[in-house]
Amino acid sequence: MQKPIRWGILGPGKIAGSFARDLALVEGGRLTAVASRNAERAADFAREFGAEKSYGSYAELGGDPDVDIVYIATPHTFHLEHSLQMIRAGKNVLCEKPMGINQAQVRELVDAAREQGVFLMEALWSRFNPALVEAARLVGSGEIGKPAYLKADFAFAALDRDPKGRLLNPELAGGSLLDIGIYPVFLAYWFLGLPTGFKAVSHFHDTGVEKQIGLLFEYPQAIALLYSGLSSRSEMRAEISCEKASLYIEPRWHETDGFEIDREGEISGVELPTKGKGYTHEIEEVHSCLLAGELESSRWSLENSLELHGLLDRIRKECGIRFPGE
Repeated sequence: MQKPIRWGILGPGKIAGSFARDLALVEGGRLTAVASRNAERAADFAREFGAEKSYGSYAELGGDPDVDIVYIATPHTFHLEHSLQMIRAGKNVLCEKPMGINQAQVRELVDAAREQGVFLMEALWSRFNPALVEAARLVGSGEIGKPAYLKADFAFAALDRDPKGRLLNPELAGGSLLDIGIYPVFLAYWFLGLPTGFKAVSHFHDTGVEKQIGLLFEYPQAIALLYSGLSSRSEMRAEISCEKASLYIEPRWHETDGFEIDREGEISGVELPTKGKGYTHEIEEVHSCLLAGELESSRWSLENSLELHGLLDRIRKECGIRFPGE
């Protein structure tokens, strides 16, 4: 019988709770340890989600021989520091998106993981969502013709939140693009590849962070319209229009359970519900890679992360989005 893959969680916040609940649904996975700089907080999380151990320092987690892989769930300004700490401790790492605040940070992590010989993946969970995987298969197979148009958005109202908090604080690399805009940019990259060019419009909040951004990606035979924002909510229904049919991905598209196919007015539905919230599918991918002895996923590779973050860097440069210390 295969030994369970033993997980550690670094940073017991809200997203870590969602991850832990889904980990419990994945056969062959076990939450072994959780670490926080606050020992009491780590202990509370461990009790709630059934972790065997809790630590009041990240170094203790890195030194635990019973932990096979660590999920990094801290804010993204700490992803480089915390992922490097775990990689250098010899741990496999699944790092929440964005893996770094720029491509240089992602490159540093990739180089460190390859030097250390450990697994590394960016936790872009939508890449493994069953409905999105099927939509990508349909588009990529040519069954519905070549893609001509993609539209995707991700927005919610957040300008009334604490200006010192993660979303609105430039010191924490706040703004919509890295937090939620990464999803529409990722979808266009996944379905259409890197654009040959792009146009961007952005508006800024009083704190100095970008509060909304609109993007037009150019491809030889296609156009993508993308939006993210913290000024208001949006429908979050994605559309991919091809020569023979259009796909309409139900809200919220990044965690969808299905989509519609419109073939010149003849509409059919595809239902592929997620297991749990949906983190289960990226966890299963990680397990598959570890059991096969692979140091990265072929479905969301380290090169994919580098290309995506290179594109995000170009967008930020075009819009004048900079963070302190860069």
